[in-house]
Amino acid sequence: AKPFTFIYSILSSLALFVLEILFKTSIGSELRILKGDMEEQTEIVGRAFVDHYYNLFDNDRSSIGTLYQPSSMFSFEGQKLLGNEDISAKLNALPFGQCRHVISTIDSQPSSFSGGIIVFVSGSIQLLGEDHPLRFSQMFHLIPTMEGSFFVQNDIFRLNYG
Repeated sequence: AKPFTFIYSILSSLALFVLEILFKTSIGSELRILKGDMEEQTEIVGRAFVDHYYNLFDNDRSSIGTLYQPSSMFSFEGQKLLGNEDISAKLNALPFGQCRHVISTIDSQPSSFSGGIIVFVSGSIQLLGEDHPLRFSQMFHLIPTMEGSFFVQNDIFRLNYG
């Protein structure tokens, strides 16, 4: 009975070891797949948001306030605003009418807020009647809503001079 117990013990240990390796490998693969999916989803959402935001800004600026909430914060060239109404008023009162944003880069990453996304944009703004475009950078912190979309919690905008 003793040799059988010894062999059984070795086989059990070996089986557990193999199962542990398979489990760790499959979990590791799943985590890598999930990480890849999350990065891809973050990029997709970030790009879709940027396309939507600048399309609204350039073509229907009066409705851009719908992307913000009463708790949203906006810094425009150092001026800080709170709430969708003040943000919308600021954007609609800018001293230029029609413009066209040309996006150079979009960088997105998950934020520490569950499901949130940080989006950093750089590009240029071509103002109607102006010869030279203005370079800009803008950062958005997008937060998921209960309805399955996103709103802008934080928005920081700066023109890039030089």
